[in-house]
Amino acid sequence: MEQAFSKLKGDRWLWIIIMVLSIWSLLAVYSSVGTLAYKEGKGTEVYLIKHTLLIFGGFALMYFSHLLDYRWYAGISKILMVITIPLLFYTMIFGNTLNEANRWVTIPVINQTFQTSDLAKLALITFLARTLTRKQENIKDVKKAFLPIMGSVCLIFVLIAPANLSTALMLFGVSVLLLIIGRISIKQIVYVCLGVFVLFILVVAFGPRRQTYMSRVQTYISGEETHSDKSFQSDHSKIAISSGGLFGKGPGNSTQRNVLPHPYSDFIFAIIVEEYGAIGGFILVCLYVALMFRCIRIVTLSPKAFGALLAAGLGFSLTLQALGNMAVAVGLGPVTGIPLPLVSMGGTSILFTSIAFGIILSVSRNIDEMKEKGLEGRNKKVVVGEIPAMG
Repeated sequence: MEQAFSKLKGDRWLWIIIMVLSIWSLLAVYSSVGTLAYKEGKGTEVYLIKHTLLIFGGFALMYFSHLLDYRWYAGISKILMVITIPLLFYTMIFGNTLNEANRWVTIPVINQTFQTSDLAKLALITFLARTLTRKQENIKDVKKAFLPIMGSVCLIFVLIAPANLSTALMLFGVSVLLLIIGRISIKQIVYVCLGVFVLFILVVAFGPRRQTYMSRVQTYISGEETHSDKSFQSDHSKIAISSGGLFGKGPGNSTQRNVLPHPYSDFIFAIIVEEYGAIGGFILVCLYVALMFRCIRIVTLSPKAFGALLAAGLGFSLTLQALGNMAVAVGLGPVTGIPLPLVSMGGTSILFTSIAFGIILSVSRNIDEMKEKGLEGRNKKVVVGEIPAMG
């Protein structure tokens, strides 16, 4: 075990948390895909094997991402933005339509769907970290810093929001946190928040999914429509959580997995609580809190602004996504389509989440290497200083 960890650089506790979440994901996904397998005429083992391969593929991407010096991601972020913006335009117009939303494009040859907002999250956060770092000398200048930075944020929001409003709002929230850390004027941030609020109202009122958004928000606010079609998912998620009790029904014994539309992704937290109880749910929440704590530690220890902003942005993004998914499952928010990072079954979401963790670990690895060099430097100074005295 020690030998295996010696090849993994960076925050060791972060690696352990990621591994625990991944193993738990295999158990939870295998338990919750029975209905999907029945509908598609496949065995549950097919989905388990596919998910396992994605987990291992994610670990491979995470490993190679953490070996690359994090400073390279400053240049890569520009390339990602150049690719992301046209791709989001293409998705909005020609993407695969599901539930009145164009979120996916099909990758040629392998014929697999790809959710472009996953790439957009990674691209925007790395680009913001780079731009905020380079604009620090003129950070209060509206033309030189504020407009270029907020232009990219608002453009990505507008391109994602019509089809995936929850992801767009989450990404905007992370962007605001980065802007505050990056010393953008609070007054300017308030103006942008007001502008995005107007865009939010327009998307909800006139967007292609306006009926879905309005229905979900009204159902959540009113608290009525219980046991109706509008609150079906939320009702059965609460039933799963309440029936789990303190210790749960045991792995593989969920009953609501046969009722909930997406028990393996959007509502996997409800299935976990039903099977592992309130204790299992509490442990899972603690794992994500610990994950955020380790990311904050990396932020505070990073000697470079770019590394700190990179770890902060990606860490906040993953944690907010996890909290958002769990909040929906327990009825603290309207139903969204946000997966639980590293736990929900998925394709591109697992891969891009793994890359995000790899980048955070790259920052952590750089911190450890600088500590080792500093320690070696101090030891050398002591030796050099002691030689004359000994002579």
